This record gives sequence, structure tokens and C-alpha cells, in this order.
Amino acid sequence: MPRALAGIRVVDLTVEPWGGIAAALLGDFGADVIRVDGLGPPVAVGPEDERAPGAWNADAALAQRNKRSLGVDLARPAGRELVQALVARADVVLTDRARADLEHLGLDYRTLGAHKPDLIYARGSGFGPKGPDADLPAIDELAAARTGMMPILPQPGRPPVFPGHGQMYTAVMLAFGILTALHHRARTGAGQEVDASLLAGNMYGASLDLQAYLAIGGERMLQPISRLDAGNPMSGTMYTSADGPWVTLTMPDTDRWWPIFAPLVELAVDDPRFDTHDKRCGAHRLEMMRVLEAAFRRRPAAHWRAMFQERQLSADIIESYDFPAADPQVYRNRYLLAIDDPSHGAQTSLGFPIFMSETPARLDAAAPARGQHGAAILHDLLGLSEDAITALRDAGTIAG
Repeated sequence: MPRALAGIRVVDLTVEPWGGIAAALLGDFGADVIRVDGLGPPVAVGPEDERAPGAWNADAALAQRNKRSLGVDLARPAGRELVQALVARADVVLTDRARADLEHLGLDYRTLGAHKPDLIYARGSGFGPKGPDADLPAIDELAAARTGMMPILPQPGRPPVFPGHGQMYTAVMLAFGILTALHHRARTGAGQEVDASLLAGNMYGASLDLQAYLAIGGERMLQPISRLDAGNPMSGTMYTSADGPWVTLTMPDTDRWWPIFAPLVELAVDDPRFDTHDKRCGAHRLEMMRVLEAAFRRRPAAHWRAMFQERQLSADIIESYDFPAADPQVYRNRYLLAIDDPSHGAQTSLGFPIFMSETPARLDAAAPARGQHGAAILHDLLGLSEDAITALRDAGTIAG
């Protein structure tokens, strides 16, 4: 089966899982991703990470799949020279390291791009490549704290909530930026620097709310809103079911849904309290919320989901993580993968969020051990002899 990114070679210098995921996304579609292990402290490079000997490393299974590993001691000039030679034969460098560290190692964009003008150099940063905070640490919690979302997510009076999604938005944006730069290079021959930051990732995770604030402003958008302050009892409002899970309703056009919805919750369609949209969302809004709260508490969540599906209502049950783990829909679309690991047996991991009919993503290789493919990479790409590779290994320059 054809691979969409076959022929693209990526040198992965990342150290954080979210940066590794950006590279893994490219590997999923056929790019040859060579992970350079050895930058800084031990990181999650394979299912048997040093921090948990023998244990299944779920983070590595996701972030380092479909890669080859070259273990290099970059404290040694010979190690840095190997990586620079590898970059000369690559299309993309991807990193999430601090700029000062990259400059110290001679692996920054200015140094590498000077020798390879068509290089795509992509970096995941904390706060973007420009401005006074450009070199602050790339930590998702700190970036999320700036977006304004954390205080408004909980109910009033509760502590701010860290959404935890900025890293994944940033990883996807980083991969998207690389593909855009590759497309530009195909037309012009020119490489360039790409940056996707955790700040931008968190902002785009909250893009509709931020865009609304930029358009209309107002103090209300800066404060958490009680679910009982919602303007529409049938849209964006949640109610508890008899056995605990919450029901969420998304029917803003209540006139459209009311004839189907009202009998479901044991209300007459012509109930004079709620027989118009203005009554449901205006004068009798709180009364309707109280009625719906009582109605949903009378039946368990499974009953409500069945009724919603039968009537094709825009509503569902809010699930916990155990639901997608057993949902046939996510396996059918390969959003989750069942893996038979030779060392750890049956495992489950996140799959592929993008469907392509002709050039699909594939799990070709599990996360490698540190330096697992070093000899083959150095021989096939750099032309080193077996004796030269052995000498590098004996000197401690490479692992494996």
C-alpha cells in the first residue's frame, strides 16, 4: 500500500512526548523518522524505559512508534559530527529543545541551515520564536495559564482547571507546519524555520471562546458560569442521570427539537410554561431547568442514551475514559489500536486521528530501544564501515 510521506527523512531531536508525537505523526504516514537519543537526561525512548525497567511504557508506545533510533553522546564532538552528517541527508529536523542548548550543540537552525539551505527546521516552543518570553521553558501548564481558559472551566467558586490539551494541539500544528514547509520547498527549493508553541496550541484549543471575547468583550466572558446560568436549558446544559453520569443537551434551536424532546421527558408539547422558545429560554428558563433536572434523575444513563439515539436527538451521555477504551466505533476507525507486544502481550494504544482512503497511516514498528538501529543508520546513510561503527561504539560515542 502506498505511503503518503515515503521518501521524506526526519531527524527527531525531541525530548518531550508531545514533541515526539509530532514526529510520530509523520512516521505514521511513511516518513523515515530517525530518533537521535542522547540529548540530555533519559527520556521515554522505548517500552523498557530506564525509569521503569521491564514495564510497558505507554507514552513511548505512542510518541516513539514508527521510528528508528540512533543513540549518540552529544557531549562528544564526534557525536555531534555524526548528527550533523545525518542532517545533511535529511529533509526535516524536528526538536523541542531550548534554543540555548541547541546553539551550544551546534544543532540550531542557523548552524544547520547554513550548510543545507533546503532544510525544514521545526521547533516546538513554549511561547513562540519572538518576543521577551521566547526562551521561557516549554511547559504546557504555564502556557495554558496564560490563555484565560483555566479559571472559567470549573463551576463558580471552584479552583481553576488545567485542560491538558495544549500539547496535542501543538504537536499536530508542528506536523502541519512541517508539511506546509515541505510543500513550499517542493515548489521553490527553499527551506525554512517552523515554530509551533504551547501558547498557540492552548489558544487554539480555546479558539472559539477567545475569538468571541475579542469580538464582543465583556466581564461575563471572564468569569466561570454556573450551569444554571446557561441561557438555554436545552443547549450547553448538563443534568445528572439516576445512576450518576451526566446528560448533555445540544439543541439550541428548541422549536425544532421540542416536539420530539418534550414527550421524552414526560412533558406535554403544549405545556403553557414551555410552549415557545422565548418561554423556554426566557421567563420560564429556571423552571424548565428544575423540571429537566428532576426528569433526568428518574432514569439511568443507558436509558437516556437509547432514547436519544432512537429519536436522533442532539444529546448524549458524558463518559469517562473507560468508554472509548471499549467503544467499537473507535476501533473500527483505528482511533485505538489493539497491539500484541512480544514482551508485554496484549496492549492498547492510541491509533491514528486522520483517515486517508488511499494512503492510510500504519503501525510499522513499535517504539525502539535506545540506539536499536544505530549501526544500520550509520552504515546505510553515512557509509560508515563495520570497523568504524565498532570504534565509535567502543569509544562510547554511540549506543547499541
